[in-house]
Amino acid sequence: MELPEPVNITTLPETPLESGHLNHNDFPWVDQGWGIEAKILQVCDVTGSWIIMNRFAPGTQLPTHRHSGVVKAYTLQGKWGYLESDFTATAGSIIMEPANTAHTLKVADDAGEPTVVFFTIEGSLVNYTEDGTIWGISDGHTQLAEYIRLGKEQGHDISAESIL
Repeated sequence: MELPEPVNITTLPETPLESGHLNHNDFPWVDQGWGIEAKILQVCDVTGSWIIMNRFAPGTQLPTHRHSGVVKAYTLQGKWGYLESDFTATAGSIIMEPANTAHTLKVADDAGEPTVVFFTIEGSLVNYTEDGTIWGISDGHTQLAEYIRLGKEQGHDISAESIL
């Protein structure tokens, strides 16, 4: 079998998009209540993906929820897991949640420090009450709007334009 000539990558057209940069340290933690703080770092209209950093107080438990797409999580500090799983994520852990799985995030009561997790999320998030009733659906845009609203209430000047 004869191989074709290699492509000279320097002659290929480049994307018209520019690279983006932000440093999460330039963005404030916004208190969402219930022991949860957040920073929204990206919302992408093309893919429906969003990137959020959360900081959870020890013992925080989120409502049971389901994501319509894949979620990847990188733990920077602390300890957490899902009530429905047998893992404990600690600093350096990477977790992948398949699309359309339901789980209940719980931060260890004995974490000893806030738990900080970097999430990349595809699609929407559906929250449930204890009896399985849907009480809320959100996505990157609703999360961004809430981040900006709460940030302004808490004295931070956050704009959608500053987010990637």
